[in-house]
Amino acid sequence: MIRPRHFFALWSFALAAIMSSCTSQPTQEADKIIFNAQIFCMEKEVISAEAMAIKNGIILELGTESEIMAYRGSSTTTLDAGGHFLMPGLIEGHGHLLMMGEALSQLNLAEAKNWQEIVDQVAGEAERKEPGEWIIGNGWHQDKWTVAPDRQQDGYPTHHSLSAVSPENPVLLFHASYHGLIANKKAMELAGVNIHTPNPEGGLIRRSESGEAIGVFEETASGLIYAGLLRERELWTEEEWKSQKREWAKQAQEEAFRHGITSIHDLGLPMEDLQLLRSMAASGDLEIGIYAMLREPYSSLRKSVAELPILREGASGFSARTVKAFVDGALGSYGALLLEPYSDQPTTHGQLVTPVEELEAMARLCAENDLQFSVHAIGDSANRIALNIFEGAFEDPKDLAQARWRIEHAQHLHPDDIPRFGQSDILASVQGIHCASDAPFVPTRLGEQRSREGAYVWRSLIDGGARINNGTDVPVEAIDPFESLYASVSRKKPEAERAFYPEQKMSRLEALQSYTINNAYAAFEEDIKGSLKPGKRADFILLDTDLLNCSDHDIPATQVLMTVVGGKIVYEALK
Repeated sequence: MIRPRHFFALWSFALAAIMSSCTSQPTQEADKIIFNAQIFCMEKEVISAEAMAIKNGIILELGTESEIMAYRGSSTTTLDAGGHFLMPGLIEGHGHLLMMGEALSQLNLAEAKNWQEIVDQVAGEAERKEPGEWIIGNGWHQDKWTVAPDRQQDGYPTHHSLSAVSPENPVLLFHASYHGLIANKKAMELAGVNIHTPNPEGGLIRRSESGEAIGVFEETASGLIYAGLLRERELWTEEEWKSQKREWAKQAQEEAFRHGITSIHDLGLPMEDLQLLRSMAASGDLEIGIYAMLREPYSSLRKSVAELPILREGASGFSARTVKAFVDGALGSYGALLLEPYSDQPTTHGQLVTPVEELEAMARLCAENDLQFSVHAIGDSANRIALNIFEGAFEDPKDLAQARWRIEHAQHLHPDDIPRFGQSDILASVQGIHCASDAPFVPTRLGEQRSREGAYVWRSLIDGGARINNGTDVPVEAIDPFESLYASVSRKKPEAERAFYPEQKMSRLEALQSYTINNAYAAFEEDIKGSLKPGKRADFILLDTDLLNCSDHDIPATQVLMTVVGGKIVYEALK
C-alpha cells in the first residue's frame, strides 16, 4: 500500500521528470543543421560532436545527430558533411589584406631559382607593357637562389641586367620580406636617386665602391623608390584609387576563403584604409572578419587614435583597437636589429626603424587610451627594446596582462628575454612558415649558437607560459595556413631533409590553437570566435583531412571543402 506521503513524493518525482523532458526540447528552430561530421570544437582535444545547429549565424547547439535534429523545423536547411573533419574557421593572425590583393596582380618571384629567371620575367613583362608603365614584382630572396648572380655585391644582384631588359619601364621588385627592394635605373631616375642621395634614417641604399646605387634599397630607403610609384598613382582620382583598393580587398578575401581563413588580423593601415575596410564590412562587400590595426607616424597618431572607437560601431565583423609600430626590419635584408653583429656581415647590427623615444611615446598613448599596442620586432635587440617599453608602460603588471600587447614575429630572442613573455603576459605573434622559409639562411646570419638558443623558440616560449598566435604575414608568404601549420609542428618545409632545431616545435593541439582560439584571444574576440560552442559565431571549415589525427606529412596537402562565415557558405570546392 502506498502511503500518502510516499504518493506525493512519487508524484513530485514524476512531475519533475515530465517537466524536465519538456524543457529539454529545443525552444528554437535552426536555420541550418550540418550533420554527419567529425566536429573538432577546439574546446577539448577530441572529436566532440557530429552535428551542429545554427540560427542567425550563431551556433545554437552541438551534439549527436539525433540530439541536433530536434532543432529541425519546416524551414531548416540540412547539410550532410559526408563524414569529413569540421573545425573552427582559421584566423590569419598576421597579414595584410590590401597588400595581399595588390600582390596577386604582380609578378610572383617567390619560385625563382636564380636572378636570371627574374630578369627574364621582367623582360617578358616589359614587352607587354607600354613605355613608362611600372613593372612590379614581389617575393625574391637572394639566399634561396641556387646560382649566384653574375654581377653582385654583398650577396645582392646589381640593377644592370634588370635595367638592360627594361630601359623604358620603371621596375620595382619587393624582397620576400617586404623590408627591401631592387629597382632598375629608370625607377631610380624617377625617384631622383643619385650618388649624392643620403641614406634616410632607419634605411640603407646599397652602393658600389664608387658610391653608385646598385639598385638595392633596404628598410626606410625603400620609400625613396616607392614614392615614385605613389606619385604616378596621385594622378588617379580619389574614387579611382578607392575602387582599386576595393578590388584588391575582394580578391584577397576570395583567396582567404579558398584557404579556410574566416578572419584576418590586418597589421597596420593608415586611417583612410581603415575607414575603407570598415565601410566595406558595413555594406556587406567584405564578409571576412577583420581585426585591423592603425599604423601612422606619431605626429598624426594622437588625432587618429580618438577615431578608433568610432570605427567599431555599425560594422559587423570589423574591429579596430590597436596601434602598430616597427622597431626593426627583417633578417633576410639585414634589417633585424641584433645585440651582436651579423655573422656574415660583421660591420652591421641591423636597423632601428623607429626611435626608442617615439616608441615609448606611442606606448604611453596606447596605455592612456586603453588601446592594444603591437610592435614588429625580429632581432634580439629589437625584442628586448619592445619588452622594456611594454613593461615600462604600466605601473601595475596586471594592467599589461589585460592590455594584451603583442610583439609581432618575436623571431630571434636572447635567452634571458624568453621568460619575460610569459611573466608579463605579452603575446608572441609568430608565423610558423617563416621558420621553415628562413631556415636555410638563419645560421648564416646568426651563427649556430644564436640560432639554436633563440631562433623561433616556440617550445621555450610556451613552456614559459607565453601564449602564441600564428599566421603567415601574407603576402610575405602565401596565405596557405596548412603549410604554416605543418611548419609549426615539423620546423621544416615538406621538401626539406632536416628540421630547424625540432626541439622547439609545437604540438599538434598547440598549433591548431595558435590558428584559432589564440588568435581570437589576441583580438579580444575569444567570446565570439576561435572555437565552436553555443553562442559563438558559426565560422567553420570542412576539410578532407582530420588535422587532429593525421600524420604530419598529410597536413600540407589538406584541401578545404567548404568555408562558412556567420553560417553562410562563402566558399565551396568544386565537386
